[in-house]
Amino acid sequence: MQTGWLTRRDLRLAIHGGGETGPALVFQHGLCGDAGQVAEAMAGLDPQRWSCLECAGHGASQMDPAPSIARFADDVAALIEKLGGPVVLGGISMGAAIACRLAVIRRDLVRALVIVRPAWVTDAAPANMAPNAEVGDLLGRLSADAARVVFAKGAAAQRLQAEAPDNLASLMGFFDRKPHSDTARLLTAISADGPGISPADLRAMKLPVLICSTFGDVIHPAAHALALADLIPKARLVGLPPKGRDKPAHLAALGAAMTRFLKEI
Repeated sequence: MQTGWLTRRDLRLAIHGGGETGPALVFQHGLCGDAGQVAEAMAGLDPQRWSCLECAGHGASQMDPAPSIARFADDVAALIEKLGGPVVLGGISMGAAIACRLAVIRRDLVRALVIVRPAWVTDAAPANMAPNAEVGDLLGRLSADAARVVFAKGAAAQRLQAEAPDNLASLMGFFDRKPHSDTARLLTAISADGPGISPADLRAMKLPVLICSTFGDVIHPAAHALALADLIPKARLVGLPPKGRDKPAHLAALGAAMTRFLKEI
């Protein structure tokens, strides 16, 4: 449910939310996702109140000509300030990277952290983001139909078909996402980016942190979740059923883990 707008850098960014009770929770979507992804993840937490800012170029939000994780994080910080923070902050994939960055650079706005299927630890352009970058590059050079054919025949798609078909399905969906030029820019820019924090920053984190991981996911490798759990002193690592094999079970386990965490902090 859209609840309002936030204006940043002359861009209108959409705010969505739901629920009525519980600690204030801001939760962010993944790359080329939108608030629908968050609403799906939040369904198991009803009636927990939550808010999501659709990052520039995502959902109903206007495109930023120079998208970056840092800019997206600054926009989420503005939302938290609007809500009167601090909040429990979380996110999936790119949303998790945004949340980690803010937990380091804006500690005043974050009282606890939820990291779901992280695609980054600290380094920019991690190898797991290469398939996203490849899709972005192809969309930037070819028509969507031609780019789809080239990608489907390539080594990355063949590997994902064998190891992580759910990842492949998500990537193939990007060829239908419009406008194609915005999708290309987002995929190439964000895949080459990073949260802009260091391992030392994570070791110094004093917040309660929930990290949710799964296996059979090449874009969001379990090794990243393990690395974050090793670095963050108060991190709790929870394994979820693979989303690609049993999505309802995955979402139910995520809801249960987050519900427990929110009650304990």
